Amino acid sequence: MTAESQIASAKSHPWILTLRAELDKLELALLENDAHGVRDSSERINAVLQAPPPASDFKAAGEALIDEFEKAAQRFARLRQAVLRSAAQTDRAVNSLMPHRQSATYGPGMGQGRPGGPGQAYLSA
Repeated sequence: MTAESQIASAKSHPWILTLRAELDKLELALLENDAHGVRDSSERINAVLQAPPPASDFKAAGEALIDEFEKAAQRFARLRQAVLRSAAQTDRAVNSLMPHRQSATYGPGMGQGRPGGPGQAYLSA
């Protein structure tokens, strides 16, 4: 951490500091491929986001807090996309290893060769 970022952190709102810490934990869990850590971090981030500081704190802190909040929101959006990509990769891997676990494409019973519905070959094409 540079001296400038330490000074900025010292001036930061405690809520932003908490959000940053949770985003750091989420990023670390993603880098370590720790599914449970990602889930736990996501839940903690959600809890932090559900309890934002009052609007008066934003007004009193001025542009600095709003700017920090925007940066945290952008980072959250990038990490959320990484979580979604990771989940999709996991689903594809599980489905390729265990095709019988695939969920129906169009709802219950569809895609299983039933009369009136598309067959498995159609859905996998």
